[in-house]
Amino acid sequence: MQAQLQALAERGVEEGATMIATTSIEVARPQVFNRTSSKILGFVMAYRLYIRMKMRRVAIEKQIQWVLSYIQGGSADVWKENILEDLEGGLLEYETVGEFLADIRKEFGGDKESVKVAELKRLEQRGKTMEEFVQKFRRVVKESGYERRLLVEEFKRGINTTIRQRLIELEWQLGSIEQ
Repeated sequence: MQAQLQALAERGVEEGATMIATTSIEVARPQVFNRTSSKILGFVMAYRLYIRMKMRRVAIEKQIQWVLSYIQGGSADVWKENILEDLEGGLLEYETVGEFLADIRKEFGGDKESVKVAELKRLEQRGKTMEEFVQKFRRVVKESGYERRLLVEEFKRGINTTIRQRLIELEWQLGSIEQ
């Protein structure tokens, strides 16, 4: 039975349905990380996804070395060098790549709340539609710790100037994001 399953997987066909081998799935390579704390969550998520899809059977040590190869620039290089020395010297050991990624998040990102607040402060509508901006705003707000009035102020600050001016002209106060 095992041999039959293996043969089917190699052929890529199962009763007329096409099977997709994980090696044929295109996965975007994560970007280089340079210690920008606002990008740490995206960095960790991209690497976790890539490893799950492309490197599941690779030894944890090799996965960690691969992730380290994408950490570059300034003080991030110093941190990477220290981690490599500790790993090679046996002073540091990870049972899973998830533990390692959690350490990266702690080292470079602080807590989730402060990262989300920083992201919220930089969020602007620019060329997005209002619907796109609201969706992005809601996603960022989730772990920011902001509530009520602070949310309204950050929302108004982020929308395009012409829309903000129109709201002021109408003397309409937003009570919530829903309005």
